[in-house]
Amino acid sequence: MKKEISEIIQSARTEEIIDYHSANSDFGNVRVVKDGHEVVDYRHSSLHRIWMNEQPVNFSPHWHSAMEMIIPVENTYTAVCNDIRYEIQPAEILFIPPGVMHELQAPPSGRRFIFIMNISSFTKLTSFARIMSILSQPLLLSEEKNPEVYGDIYTILLQIRNEYFGQGEFSDLIIQSLLLKMFVCLGENYDHQENVFYGAAPSKRKEYVELFNDTLKYIDEHFTEELSLENIAFKTGFSKFHFSRLFKQYTNYNFSDYLCFRRIKEAESLLMQPDMSITDVAISSGFSSISTFNRLFKQHKGCSPSDYRRRNSALLKKGAQVKV
Repeated sequence: MKKEISEIIQSARTEEIIDYHSANSDFGNVRVVKDGHEVVDYRHSSLHRIWMNEQPVNFSPHWHSAMEMIIPVENTYTAVCNDIRYEIQPAEILFIPPGVMHELQAPPSGRRFIFIMNISSFTKLTSFARIMSILSQPLLLSEEKNPEVYGDIYTILLQIRNEYFGQGEFSDLIIQSLLLKMFVCLGENYDHQENVFYGAAPSKRKEYVELFNDTLKYIDEHFTEELSLENIAFKTGFSKFHFSRLFKQYTNYNFSDYLCFRRIKEAESLLMQPDMSITDVAISSGFSSISTFNRLFKQHKGCSPSDYRRRNSALLKKGAQVKV
């Protein structure tokens, strides 16, 4: 690590030479939510928007297609994602994946950096489905709990912040390259910590990684179709038992659980469309029957699809916009 963590945190607090306002001069200072969906206003039609936020106001439940990352600098900051409450301490990093319904609660005073990043350009990369399996749920990183990766990720995010507010000629390209570096760092750390494909020779491990990246991409493109463990295993050339073991090592999911996770993620998004029936949501998400959809959705989300829609609709009536 190039800097001690204390030095990095202190630099985030004391870099007064950075202009945190002119880079967002094109922004109207209000984030707007309609029917629970925020259409992100990226800077100058780029793929990013970063704020140094210090307003003591809350942000009503919403979701967006961008990835959000929050780093408090002074005082804590609270995010509620899918009914799980995250009390983010100064210098901790919360990743909120695209499509996750979340509510933000600010303290009476404090500062935090909020990164809104469009990562859709990465989704066509063969290995990126792997990263999204790691970030299938919000992820909170801290120096204490994640010492092996925290410092590198924090440093990269500070570099992204400096590029954004520095407004250099190639800042967008540099930010994209830094995001890729960050995702690779997360992926490699996860592989190391979880001993993915433990015992396999390096050449065989590389073969497995490429194969299962392709498999995840195929599932992501065809999850609304009738996919079976046997057919997917056959496509890879493995028996279903060998495939199941390797798939679990690589994704930390059983095949059926991963397919269900992907379909429910789609259903969560579709349920935010009030004119779409529950039956249509089920079919459009890849579920074979409304009863199966209701049962699995309640098993994974703790409520029925109708209750999920009703609960979030009620929450969304709290407010429609907030200053950043």
